[in-house]
Amino acid sequence: MAGASKKQTNSKKPWYKEGLRFECTGCGDCCSGEPGYVWVDDHEIESLAKEMEMDLEAFERKFVRQEPEGKSLVEYPDGDCIFLHPESRRCLVYKSRPIQCRTWPFWDSNLSSKKAWKEACDVCPGSGVGKLYNLEQIEERRKEKEV
Repeated sequence: MAGASKKQTNSKKPWYKEGLRFECTGCGDCCSGEPGYVWVDDHEIESLAKEMEMDLEAFERKFVRQEPEGKSLVEYPDGDCIFLHPESRRCLVYKSRPIQCRTWPFWDSNLSSKKAWKEACDVCPGSGVGKLYNLEQIEERRKEKEV
C-alpha cells in the first residue's frame, strides 16, 4: 500500500517538478509586442504612483485603464508597456513593478505544458537559462497571480 500511495503522489507532480531555469536579461521583450494586459490592483497602483512621485488620481488617469476584468496599465499603440523606456528598453518602475511582471515567466499559461514553456523560451532569452528555480519557488511565484 505504501508504494502505491507514493506512486500516486509522484504522478500528480507537474512536468516541471525538477525545476526550471530563468535569468532576466533585461531585454524588455516581455514588456513589448502585441497589445495585452498588465493587471494591477489598488495596492500596486499606489506603489507605482509613489515611485513616479505622482498623485494617485493623476497616476490612474494617465497610466491605468478600466477593463471589464479589472484594471490594466495602458500601453503604447505598438503594445509596449507604458513604463518600458523606448530607447534603453529598461523598466522605469522596476522597483515597484506589478506582481504580473515580477512573476514572469512562471505564469500558469507558460507552465501549462512543456510546449507552452518552450514557446516562452523562444520569445524570452532569459527563460530556460541561468538560475535554477526549484518546484517550490516556481509554485510560489505561479500562485501569486493567475496569468
